[in-house]
Amino acid sequence: MLTEYIKHFITWLTDERGYSPHTIVNYQRDLLEFADVAGREIDVKKIDTHVIRNYVYSLNIKNKSSSVARKLSALRTFFKFLEQESVIEKNPTGTISRPKQEQHLPVFLSVDEVFALLESPGDEATFGSRDRAMLELLYSTGMRVSELVGCNMTSLDFDTEMVRVRGKGNRERVIPIGEPAIKGLREYFVQRDVQLKNRLQQGKKFDREAVFLNSRGGRLTSRSVERLIAEYGRKAGIDKPVTPHVLRHSFATHLLEMGADMRSVQELLGHASLSTTQKYTHLDMVHLMRVYDKAHPKARRS
Repeated sequence: MLTEYIKHFITWLTDERGYSPHTIVNYQRDLLEFADVAGREIDVKKIDTHVIRNYVYSLNIKNKSSSVARKLSALRTFFKFLEQESVIEKNPTGTISRPKQEQHLPVFLSVDEVFALLESPGDEATFGSRDRAMLELLYSTGMRVSELVGCNMTSLDFDTEMVRVRGKGNRERVIPIGEPAIKGLREYFVQRDVQLKNRLQQGKKFDREAVFLNSRGGRLTSRSVERLIAEYGRKAGIDKPVTPHVLRHSFATHLLEMGADMRSVQELLGHASLSTTQKYTHLDMVHLMRVYDKAHPKARRS
């Protein structure tokens, strides 16, 4: 029945493909939503293109195109898995076209806003050095928040100034670390050593491997990082939502503005497809038009 195969699929995504917990939760939610419509006890071999089309039609009535595209993507991956496992002969989503999506430019910070954000954790804060190192590392590397919290001490190599991260699809890549981020990490490690020593003396548990620790000595979570960055964004007086992904967008945009080539930015971000990275060319063009309108004597229009 359908729900049993969804369980097998989720296990496969977790154990074989190494998807992030956040992605796993989204896939499971979207597939169970489909199961509620198609029937949780239905035989997966009886799910044809007609069933999928009716479901997508119902989604279009009450969902944004981006949400429909995400839910359809979950279905495609699920049925592709069933096809590979020889559970079904043909993927019923194969002829279903993706909904046309609105093109939204990624939100990013100016260089001045990034600098204000990086300086916002004060020395008086208990975890000020940790949070400064965290912000510096995110902006220095453009890594995802899941990659940041997944960093282990062995992931860092100060001699080569590199960090090894494991991204989407369990793909591993190595990213250079800038000098300010290395300096921030060294300062944080002094505080981290004190924290671990105190917990050891008190007989309390702690995570020896994780780079970024919470107050209980455990690995910092993605949600905690998102909350902290939002707070520091408000403290820095930035009048737009500030998230780890906004820092990632800022990293890519600033590199392109300074002349980095698209392929290099693709590798640094860990994008499987160049088309994913190309959205930043729109940001670069927006920047160029602003410069042109400001600097060219004939650019201004009445």
